[in-house]
Amino acid sequence: MLRQFLAALAYRTQKALRDAPPGFAEFSAGNKTRTPKDLLRHMSGVLGYARTFFIGGSYHANPLDTMADEITRFHALLEDLASHLDNGTLIGITEEQLLQGPISDAMTHAGQLALLRRLAGAPVPPENFVFADVRNNRLGPDQPLPAAPDAVWPEQL
Repeated sequence: MLRQFLAALAYRTQKALRDAPPGFAEFSAGNKTRTPKDLLRHMSGVLGYARTFFIGGSYHANPLDTMADEITRFHALLEDLASHLDNGTLIGITEEQLLQGPISDAMTHAGQLALLRRLAGAPVPPENFVFADVRNNRLGPDQPLPAAPDAVWPEQL
């Protein structure tokens, strides 16, 4: 289930980023909110922190130059964390704590990316996620298009 959750995180993150308008990476909603690029870096930091419960140590995600670099790092960390889930042993916490802490935190931020898209004037099309083609072995940036997009989308600008 944790691996499926990571796959859903990959899917929802890419859905929020797919076809984003130019300049979206640096979009500011004001009030000191994180930009999408900063949010993605933070998500990588959260996943790196989760990985420390398998390998020890600490993790800090330094800012990268481009949004593309941030996306690449995020998905590499998802894949690495999934590998540790498959082959490693958690140190000091349970799988439930891993889910309720860093992994759920990252999913919260995927939703924030989608919200920022709407605030930036480029809302993400809705879909029924129950039927999304989410696979626990697909954690990279190449995610499929919605399998069940909403036919009616009154909020579209």
